[in-house]
Amino acid sequence: MAHAPQFLKLVNEAKKKVKETNVADVKRRLDAGEKLILVDTREDSEWANGHMPGAIHLGKGVIERDIEQVVPDTATKLILYCGGGFRSALAAESLQRMGYSNVESMDGGWKGWVSAGLPTAKG
Repeated sequence: MAHAPQFLKLVNEAKKKVKETNVADVKRRLDAGEKLILVDTREDSEWANGHMPGAIHLGKGVIERDIEQVVPDTATKLILYCGGGFRSALAAESLQRMGYSNVESMDGGWKGWVSAGLPTAKG
């Protein structure tokens, strides 16, 4: 997908302010039993078509509104992902501004997870 220049500018600014991880690192950390919450920030239809096992769904359009109800502890380790790592970077920056201190965005996102042949879930 070709992204608009102003959107890319916004994403690049957000990526300078948030910690990023990648698919291989997240898989390693999950396998090691690290305590973290995976947050899928994609749209409802994307989530319904498949997501990472164990993830919760808080789409980018509602994450700021709903995060405090779902994850009240702002020190909780959160790894956000989207389709490729752009929307999750924007959402991670937003959560940081809300006081969440342990937020990461997974570069590569869902596409990277699937292309690596890793497990997926539906429902």
